[in-house]
Amino acid sequence: MKRLGMVAAILMIASVPFWSQETVNAYASCDEALAKQLFTQFEKETGIHVNFVRLSGGEAISRMEAEKENPQASVWVGGVGLDHISGKVKGLTTPYKSRVADTIPAMYRDPENYWTGLYIGPITFFTNNARAKELGITAPTSWADLLKPEYKGLIRVSSPMTSGTAYTMITTLRYIYNGDEDKVFDYLKKLDKNVDQYTRSGAAYTAAVATGEIPIGIGFAHDQVKMLNQGVDATITAPKEGSGYELAAMSMIKGGKDQVNGKKLYDWIVSSKSSQDIFASYYVLLVAPGAPRNPKALPLSAVNALEQDLVWDGENKDRLVTRWNNEIGSLRK
Repeated sequence: MKRLGMVAAILMIASVPFWSQETVNAYASCDEALAKQLFTQFEKETGIHVNFVRLSGGEAISRMEAEKENPQASVWVGGVGLDHISGKVKGLTTPYKSRVADTIPAMYRDPENYWTGLYIGPITFFTNNARAKELGITAPTSWADLLKPEYKGLIRVSSPMTSGTAYTMITTLRYIYNGDEDKVFDYLKKLDKNVDQYTRSGAAYTAAVATGEIPIGIGFAHDQVKMLNQGVDATITAPKEGSGYELAAMSMIKGGKDQVNGKKLYDWIVSSKSSQDIFASYYVLLVAPGAPRNPKALPLSAVNALEQDLVWDGENKDRLVTRWNNEIGSLRK
């Protein structure tokens, strides 16, 4: 009996590392495959397992609002920085002064340490060449082009109700129209006639364009470059009036239960060569000094990048998205 008891005790001790593995819960608003690769590498290097849910930026905000009294995640990785600014304004995130994040240029991080920028990506148009030829249309090269009657029902873009990508399009147009929001919404109403559907996710249109289901999509360049490098016959064009761009970011969630491991993940993403290499493989433009650059990524110099006030854009998101829904989204049949 003593021998059996000793064997049982040894087995129990041997099993402790398996059952007590360290974990951290996260929301990811970047490409799901990117998030999975990133978190798998983090676990390999640190032994900390990341339980994550992939959500668009708007969905992440809604989830955190619903869970505000009992947060279920500690870190929010990726997604348009405007959503992270909105998260700060709504009291959903918390400051974290990471020493490694101090290496990020000040223009790409919150001065009160609520969020840190990871990478940037401009808005561009994506056109399936074969489908466009079949329909007798050419790839759009301007925002004005998108209103042409020949594009009716042939454009796909995400909904600003759930996607930071679509909201970035709204703010881009606001800069083009010098802050005249009535002109912006007049444009969006005209564009609505040419949009076949609004997707929940900002990158969802790419698969539809790749297969020719829809000939034209609007979104961030890195999602489009990824498709080109998978063999899709398509053309990327930048609007000549100007392109807004996302600053994808990362935040700590207020009240998250895994703050210690969450901060380890946060620091690792910002500073690890492994994480930087993974991001670069998805054609994004990293903001960390000395970070790798994928030679196939579309540089900002290839577009007419607009000067943006990201703080203003983030603080006014709810108002502008509500107006879009009242005047456009809720009227769709």
